[in-house]
Amino acid sequence: MDVELYVYDLSKGLARQWSLPLTGTHIDAIYHTAIVLNGVEYYFGHGIQTAYPGSTHHGQPMEKVHLGQTELPPDVISEYIESLGEIYTPESYDLFLHNCNNFTQDLAMFLLGKSIPDHIRNLPQTFLSTPFGQMIKPQIEAALRPVTQAPSTGVPTQTPTQSQVPSPNKVHQVTNLTQLNHELNQASHSAAIIFFTSATCPPCKALYPLYDELAEEAGSKATLIKVDISSAYDVAMKYGIKATPTFKTYLKGQETETWSGANASQLQGNIRLLIEMANPAHPHRKLNLPTFQRPIPASSFIHYKNIPPLDKLLQKLPRETQTNNTLTSITTFITNSIKSNDPRETPLPPDLPTYPTYIESLLKETPSDAHFAIIDLTRLLTLDPRIASYFFSSQTPPSTLLSLLSQREETPQESKSAYTKTLTTLHLLTNLLLTSPHLPTTTILSTPPLLTNTLSTLTSSLFHTSPKIRCAAASLAYNLTAQNHNSRIEGKGDLISEEDQVSLVAGLVEAIANEEESGEALRGFLMALGLVVYECAVGGEVEEVCRVLGVREVILGKKGKGELLFGGGEEMVKLLEGLIGEVAGLVGFS
Repeated sequence: MDVELYVYDLSKGLARQWSLPLTGTHIDAIYHTAIVLNGVEYYFGHGIQTAYPGSTHHGQPMEKVHLGQTELPPDVISEYIESLGEIYTPESYDLFLHNCNNFTQDLAMFLLGKSIPDHIRNLPQTFLSTPFGQMIKPQIEAALRPVTQAPSTGVPTQTPTQSQVPSPNKVHQVTNLTQLNHELNQASHSAAIIFFTSATCPPCKALYPLYDELAEEAGSKATLIKVDISSAYDVAMKYGIKATPTFKTYLKGQETETWSGANASQLQGNIRLLIEMANPAHPHRKLNLPTFQRPIPASSFIHYKNIPPLDKLLQKLPRETQTNNTLTSITTFITNSIKSNDPRETPLPPDLPTYPTYIESLLKETPSDAHFAIIDLTRLLTLDPRIASYFFSSQTPPSTLLSLLSQREETPQESKSAYTKTLTTLHLLTNLLLTSPHLPTTTILSTPPLLTNTLSTLTSSLFHTSPKIRCAAASLAYNLTAQNHNSRIEGKGDLISEEDQVSLVAGLVEAIANEEESGEALRGFLMALGLVVYECAVGGEVEEVCRVLGVREVILGKKGKGELLFGGGEEMVKLLEGLIGEVAGLVGFS
């Protein structure tokens, strides 16, 4: 990639005309410089700015100097320029001591390991060495500030610094001791690596791509830091860094190793070993548990998409509500969605913002034995991922879903209305815990009132007298624990608190012990139990409750029951027996 230096004359020729008679020294120009790289002009004034080459307010350059070619990758260059942004701020600009030429010097040294021309770099010293220069320094600064600090008017629509936005898994650029102390403090419970580099260190630059790859590989398991000691003087002084590249590693806040040299294999090996020490593999990974050792794919989540006759569903509502405009809009949208091959092709109703409030008011005005119809209408609505997402958006408080969950039946659970309402509620919640790019599924898990009501609904349903309700509860438990399992496997931590996990385990174990009718429900309970226990905290409360409740013995007590529960289906019996063996081995391992 070609690197060019654009040289401008801020004095517009006046320096050449008047410098000798006024200062006794011939000065060709008051230089402003910029680096042109990959079709973008980079310069310093009002912070680091970008423009199409030659399109800035400085006009056309008086000279274009080809500095050479850089072999550095664009993302490494972009990352370095972004790091310079914390040094070359609008407030730090000084016409003589910290100017555009200092910026191009630093960037040229990084890109090529060579300086910009000496007569440009040394101009401030040349000018200030004369008595007249010292005398008129304030006037020169005041006169040129509007020129040097003017914002860019020719910014490209996309530049490397704009397109290369750092992600949490990239290298942390540090420019001073305060920042470094903050990064090390943040990593005090895991691992940290400091890469001490400098702008004039070619071997350092050769390691940048590998260091970036290792940061991506480490993810949240370690913090990879880069410090340029040619600008971070306070860091270099504290740590006594005299040579680059130098590396320091930290484990749980304690320094473990220091070494120097551009040995790529050593760097890779040391960092990977450090990450393993900071994040030892969970004991469960040593077991043969193919069902639980990978994330649950989206296609395996349970989705209730059955469509009941809408006319019969509406007949359950009071007659006076059936002509309501919002209800008509809801049923029209559902009907159009059902007819469409892709529900997302159906235009969203213009009165969608009225839906949540209407559903809440309908619950209050409708007899409890008809609440299941309102819940099922909501389920049908939220089959469209756009509607489901809207119900979780900031425009819709969780009160609507809470209203749907908190309606309590005063009649016994064996009554038809209680049965139907429980079933439709379980189906709705199961759908709302699907994994999809359109659904913010963690909203239920990250909203305490919603999670509390969801767990309450689930727990009471695990012991329902109806096998169909227990199967629906098993489906909800599966989607719920699968979300938590996937987050845990991906290194993002638990979505369900340990206290709630303990309650969930206790309920599932009792449900497994009691299940004597439905093989489908038993299989669902076992899957959910395995998902919540797999890679739980070593020595934590979940592990302890499994030991106290004798979970392994409870599970093994179900061996040989598959033929009875599944009515002799050979394949299903085989799958159940295999699952019993996996979960028993999982909860019995310590």
